[in-house]
Amino acid sequence: MDYSQRHREHDELAREFLTLLEEGGVDPFTRERLAGHFTGSAWLVSADGDRALLTHHRKLQRWLQPGGHADGDHDLAAVALREAEEESGLQGLALASRAIFDLDKHWIPERREVPGHWHYDVRYVVMAGGDERFVVSEESLELAWRSVAEIANDQDESMRRMASRWLQR
Repeated sequence: MDYSQRHREHDELAREFLTLLEEGGVDPFTRERLAGHFTGSAWLVSADGDRALLTHHRKLQRWLQPGGHADGDHDLAAVALREAEEESGLQGLALASRAIFDLDKHWIPERREVPGHWHYDVRYVVMAGGDERFVVSEESLELAWRSVAEIANDQDESMRRMASRWLQR
C-alpha cells in the first residue's frame, strides 16, 4: 500500500514529493538542486522497539533522527540505512521494511556558501541489533537512546508524529 493511502493526512505533502521527482531539470537527489532536494532518514529503533536513537545534530542544534543527503543515490531506503550506520556506529542495523515510514519537508537555513533550501526527507524504519553501543560521529554533539513514549511528547511536531506512528503500529 502506498504512503499517501496509509496516511491520508499527508496526501498533499506526498504530491509535493512526487512533483519534485517528476519536474525534470537538476537531479533532485543531489545537493546541486539548490531550491530543495531529497534526503533519507532513519527512525532507528532498538531491537525491542521501545526506544529510538536520536542525534543532537551539530549544525542544526536539535535532537533528530539520523539521516542525510542522497548525494545522487536514488535508493532513499539505502541512504537512510547508510546514514544510520555512519552517524551511530552501530553494527548489525537492518531496514525493517522498504515501505516509507514518514515524509517531512523542512527548511534548512543558509549556512556559509549554501543558501537556505528545502529538504524533502523520506524516512524508513531501521532496526538495531542486540549491540546498542553507539559511536558519536563528527555530525553529532551527542547520541542518546530515548523512550519512544517520551519522544511522542517532544516539542518537535515531526518527532512526535514518528513516535506516535511507531506506537500505533
